Amino acid sequence: MTHPRTDWTRPEIAGLFDLPFTELLFQAASVHRAYHPPTQVQLCTLLSIKTGGCPEDCGYCSQSVHADSGVEATKLMDVQAVLQCAAQAKDAGSQRFCMGAAWRNPKDRDMPAIVEIVKGVRDMGLETCMTLGMLEPHQAEMLADAGLDYYNHNIDTSPERYNEVITTRTMDDRLATLGHVRAAGINVCSGGIVGMGETREDRVGFIHTLATLPQHPESVPVNALVPVKGTVLGNMLADTPLAKIDDIEFVRTVAVARITMPMSMVRLSAGRESMSEATQALCFMAGANSIFTGDKLLTAANAGDDKDAAMMAKLGLTPLVGEEPMRACKAANNAAGSLVESC
Repeated sequence: MTHPRTDWTRPEIAGLFDLPFTELLFQAASVHRAYHPPTQVQLCTLLSIKTGGCPEDCGYCSQSVHADSGVEATKLMDVQAVLQCAAQAKDAGSQRFCMGAAWRNPKDRDMPAIVEIVKGVRDMGLETCMTLGMLEPHQAEMLADAGLDYYNHNIDTSPERYNEVITTRTMDDRLATLGHVRAAGINVCSGGIVGMGETREDRVGFIHTLATLPQHPESVPVNALVPVKGTVLGNMLADTPLAKIDDIEFVRTVAVARITMPMSMVRLSAGRESMSEATQALCFMAGANSIFTGDKLLTAANAGDDKDAAMMAKLGLTPLVGEEPMRACKAANNAAGSLVESC
């Protein structure tokens, strides 16, 4: 069995970004086929179970109290209301139900309801993911005991760029939460946002941080910034079309994530609503194998179930079979194995 590398250097990752585009896609597609069914995509639904009022100052987020985005703060949703939404998502074809709460960190008084939600969604046969902000070790253990499959806590960007985007917590705070999640035995979901005015060097640093963790995140969301007026980055970029990340550069980021973290689910997340089908098709070629479907992502618009179904039919893609992604590591010892070892 070939184990993914965790000793990537920044120059190696920069070298991947610099490859001719078609060569990069070929390498990414070859790695993808070694570990995952190439025509299957996991369908996920994302629900905001507690919206707005977050004390963090993340420059991209409409739910921050520092933003003038018009998003009103709400209380944690009732358990049964969340479970009803999960049932609707399953009926619509989703295999994974992700839940987000706009907190800096959950309070212990919130944990019993969160635990009940996790258990209820799992009982439906859905894969579960939550993002609740920073966690203490005992909170991660409670979520693990409830059966949570994944915990999402994005690193957002490169270590060098981080404090230009967020000042109320540090990159080390985020990595500490990922450590608590890993220690509790929960799968890690961690990615970031591109198109925030960062450089390619920042995108290299973002990938490098994840690809050199002691164990790669099982799930790596790659988001394209959705500029929201009233947020720091939204005000800066919303009226500046040239600031939007180039589609090819976005696909390159997906491809490099796939090559450096071959066993991870690479999730094509926020920003799809404004992407062409051709750009999304290139992302699937580059190794993305999960999307959020439905009309809404937390507070941002999304493509919608019908539009996604039509696109997948056009591309010949089908929903992922089974609850867990294929881990065909043995295939890395044949045609694509040398590629994984040498990248």
